Amino acid sequence: MANSKGRRRRFGSVRKLPSGRFQARYRGPDGLMRTADTTFATQTDADRWLVKQEAKILDGDWTNPDVKIAFGDFARSWFKDRDYAATTRERNAGVLNRHILPTFRAVPLREITTPQVRRWRTDLLDAGVGPATVSKAYQVLRAIMNTAVDDGLIERNPCRVKGAGTVTHTERPFLSVPEVYRLADAVPPHCRALVLLAAFAVLRFGELAALQRRDIDVEARTVSVRRSYSETRTDGLTVKAPKSAAGVRTVAFPASLVPELAHHLAEHAEAGRTGLVFVGARGGVLRRNNFRRIWLRALTATGLGDVHFHDLRHTGNTLAATGGATTRELMQRMGHSSVRAALVYQHLVNGRDHEIADYVDGQIRKVKRPPRGPSGT
Repeated sequence: MANSKGRRRRFGSVRKLPSGRFQARYRGPDGLMRTADTTFATQTDADRWLVKQEAKILDGDWTNPDVKIAFGDFARSWFKDRDYAATTRERNAGVLNRHILPTFRAVPLREITTPQVRRWRTDLLDAGVGPATVSKAYQVLRAIMNTAVDDGLIERNPCRVKGAGTVTHTERPFLSVPEVYRLADAVPPHCRALVLLAAFAVLRFGELAALQRRDIDVEARTVSVRRSYSETRTDGLTVKAPKSAAGVRTVAFPASLVPELAHHLAEHAEAGRTGLVFVGARGGVLRRNNFRRIWLRALTATGLGDVHFHDLRHTGNTLAATGGATTRELMQRMGHSSVRAALVYQHLVNGRDHEIADYVDGQIRKVKRPPRGPSGT
């Protein structure tokens, strides 16, 4: 084929339009002439586009641009292939069904544009959807469209709205040691140690609910995290390993908690090495929704306001940081792994982790609370 200057091309053709821009065409595997759905500022840009189309044909990755794949169909297939944890799958399914599909379900992938994405995002915010939820919806949409690019179904991702995938989070509250104990005093006795471990050993609720007697070494003052409970509408209550290798860990707890835990194990935990440490009011697994009602009543009783259970972890981490814990030590203690580097943080040596726990213990003892012994006095 010849280009606009008469030079023969091995694949496709480029011609200059009256506007000064360049148009690229090629013959597809189906024998039909295909014209680029956009024009190019330079002939070099048009040539590069043709090279990409030829490569797709040679590699067997070419798709017929006349075949219109609806976003909803592709999104369902994309979602099915994701290897999500149960809670993440349920959360992202909700975002997809409530905030993305109502707008884009029937729209062909190739017809979704950046202005459409920008308008969709603005409409969600105007409708009162929270910024964090809108940011999450944008992230899911962008991930779906990235896969469409990788599959050769679209040329480029239309999710190009600057800053749309990020949200500024409000700093969560840090509780003082007396406030932690006020909350521990306000919950039923079988939940008291749970509040204290959440704050001073920085465990997640699911990790606490899955603890077994064998996981707590009162003499060594350590708690080992090996599993976690999660609960979704789809899968119900499931027990699993922590979501990352860093989540499997052993954490030292302050000496002030020894009598508290000894009392709890004697009075409230299930029997046997594999017996649950924390159980519901009627036995069995302590369910998150049931504990939430307990937590809200405790907040009302203490007047502490908008405090999330997860803020106890933030409190414990802040206490440890104040005691001189390094970033690596904090990451290990909380069971976090870096999302920006393929680095597995090494485990703390026992002595150093106990130093951190001892500092936290010192902050607890400043409150001068008499320890609760096995007799409950």
